Amino acid sequence: MPSNKTVGGGDDAFNTFFSETSARKHVPRAVFLDLCLDRIRRLADNCTGLQGFLVFHAVGGGTGSGLGSLLLERLSVDYRKKSKLGFTVYPSPQVSTSVVEPYNSVLSTHSQLEHTDVDVLLDNEAICDVCRHSLNKEQHNLPR
Repeated sequence: MPSNKTVGGGDDAFNTFFSETSARKHVPRAVFLDLCLDRIRRLADNCTGLQGFLVFHAVGGGTGSGLGSLLLERLSVDYRKKSKLGFTVYPSPQVSTSVVEPYNSVLSTHSQLEHTDVDVLLDNEAICDVCRHSLNKEQHNLPR
């Protein structure tokens, strides 16, 4: 997908679901949410027959779980009748980069159940195994 048609990217430096959602005062993430929603609105306004949204995210870190949950919630409110399909990468103990990944993923699951029409769950370790065994790639750039 062209970079001018996507929103987000980069690594998550916060690594916690609670950064935004417990106090709702974490300004950088709130500002980023508004920037994402503005970009989505502009793209949606340019569509002649918007059918829905495909949301790709990993829920181990704070951005995919916390910001992703808020984004799905806002999309449900702003685009109530449009389909929302999620492709969610769940962390695994073998490929974990943080001790809070299980908490982030559990806390974001409720939001995904509430605000997506279909959510395809992907196991991070299984994806790594596919890369290693089927694609013969030891190095990969998958979300962790």
